[in-house]
Formats: sequence, structure tokens, C-alpha cells
Amino acid sequence: MPARTCVDSVLRRLVTAVALALAALPLLTGAPRAAHHVEVLRSTGGLPPHIVGAFREPSVFQQAPDGRYFVFDRRGQSVHRIDADRAASTLLVQVGPEAGRILGASTFDLGPDARFVVADAPGGRERVQIFDLDGTRLGSFRLPGRAAPRLTLGTIVLNGVGSLDFTGRSILMNQPEIGGLITRFSLNGHPYQTFGVFRPTGHEADRDLHLALNSGIPLEGPRGDHYFVFQGGRPLFRKYDRNGALLFERHIEGVELDPIINALPTVWPRRPDDRGRELPVVPPIVRTAAVDRAGNLWVALATPFLYVYDPSGEKIRTVRLQAAGVVQPSSMYFPDDTRMLVAPGGYEFSVW
Repeated sequence: MPARTCVDSVLRRLVTAVALALAALPLLTGAPRAAHHVEVLRSTGGLPPHIVGAFREPSVFQQAPDGRYFVFDRRGQSVHRIDADRAASTLLVQVGPEAGRILGASTFDLGPDARFVVADAPGGRERVQIFDLDGTRLGSFRLPGRAAPRLTLGTIVLNGVGSLDFTGRSILMNQPEIGGLITRFSLNGHPYQTFGVFRPTGHEADRDLHLALNSGIPLEGPRGDHYFVFQGGRPLFRKYDRNGALLFERHIEGVELDPIINALPTVWPRRPDDRGRELPVVPPIVRTAAVDRAGNLWVALATPFLYVYDPSGEKIRTVRLQAAGVVQPSSMYFPDDTRMLVAPGGYEFSVW
């Protein structure tokens, strides 16, 4: 079978699986609580239409301790600050390959202090830049070599710098090429801690596929512990202590995921990237994840559901987000104990 046909076949099966899960949505949300309870969280507010409507693809929505909001517009390749009263927006960082601008940007993260980081890749070279809350560039570093897009959602590369978590003191990234699931970088780009052994995949002889199935999201919890959420293949997560020792592993399971898990291929097709490299096609089963202020892990799935796990790894909630329609998050952020900010859409939800 030609490579293109094989890729399309796999993607069609996964799209069909997602459609089956969506078709089951009314049944799942209407099921008795004792059998299967899905909480519907309705938006309690968010950015006004005249603000959010000016962005091309608002993929990250976060809030600083002083009340001001920040939006990363992925398609617009820009970062914007919104006043605490949500009345006006200011452009802080705009498109461009030079220092202090962004090009090929994949993600944004606001630190616990008065700084944020943006990951981009001008010329295919991964770069992380650090800014203050006025958009002044404070520093940057590049990663060696050129990034291999092993895990993608549409045109968005999720692996490499696209996986970063800014702790304020360091930057966590998933760089499996270094030899572990989580690598901690200093703010000048020095990798000084790597931990998390790879999971067995059955494809160890195929390095690119093995690394793609060990790609995911590193997160630091409020007590200095760490989560790693695998995004491709069979979804699961691990929790590590502050020193990188494994605490436990949990499979991410539920009736909302069954059609997708059953449709996972045993032979993964490949397609060429922009440099002609034949890379495996591994669509993400997990869209994004975040840790709230209580240490609970929120996992947004490829279907429009979120699973919530408590700090001991037990699933405690299944959630669907509702605003103008069903919301599938590209990012989640917890500015305090009770609220979650979600992009796209710039919505706010009360979570407790």
C-alpha cells in the first residue's frame, strides 16, 4: 500500500473512532450517576467578544497574579496582554525571526513570577525566549540540531519545545532524544536533570516511533512533584517526586476513550517531513494537561472530555466543558483554587 494511502487509512480510522465517541456523548452525559457520571461545567465568564475576536487562534489563555490576562495567538504568532477589567488588549510580542519576536511559535507559559516564556522555531531551530510582563526580552536559548516533528496535532508540533512547562526557576521539557521523559533546563538553556525511563512500546527497534510513543507533557505540581502525561499510543501518566523517583503509573481509561483505543494501529504509517525524513504518524490521544492548585491532574482527551485525577492517581471526575458549544481545550490554566481558564475561546470555568 502506498505510504500516503496508508497514512490516510490510519487517520480515517482514528477520525471515525472520535466520531463514535462524539455520537455516544448524549448517552454518556445522560447516564445515571451510579453507572457513569459526566459533569458538565458551564462557562462563568471570559474574554469579551471584541477582545477574543481580534485573535486568529488564541491557543493559550492565562492570568498573572496582578489580575492581567495573557493570550498567545498561535496563528497570529503574537502575545497579547489584556487589562484586569478585560476592556483593552496590548500587543507585547509580534511575529519575526529576530530576538524579541517569534516565528514558528508552538507554545507559551506564564511563570509564577513576573515573566513568561515562548517557544518557537525560526528556520527549524528550536528556541526558548524569556520575557517580562511588558514584553521586554530578558534572555533566550536554542536547542541543538533541528526538531523532528514526532507528535503533531494538525500543523502544531507538540513534542520538543512545544511541551515546555515554565516553573519560574527552570523549564521542563520532554526531550526523549536526551534519554529520559523529563529534562529540566536552566534559564540559560543548560540541561541539568533528566529523569523518567521510557515505557516499553514494542517498537524499540524503530527509534523514531519509540520516541514518538514516549513523547508527552511534563508538569510540575504545587509541592514540587512531577507528572508526565503520554500523548500518543495508549494513554497513561506517571508521577515522580521532586528528585525524579517514580511514585506510580496510571493508565488513562474510560468509556469515552474506548473507541479510540480500539482503533489504535499495530503498524504505524509514515510520511515525509519538510526535510524529507520519513517519520511515523502518531496522532495525540491527549490534547493537553494541567495541574490545579490542589495537585489534581486534569487531562483533556482527543474526545471532548476531561479526566481529573487526585494526587494519589485515582480518577475522581469526568468533565465536559460547555460555553457557546462544547469546548475542547488547547490549554488549561488555574490562576487560583476555584477557577480554570481555557483556550480557545478565552473562557473561565468554576471548577469546585
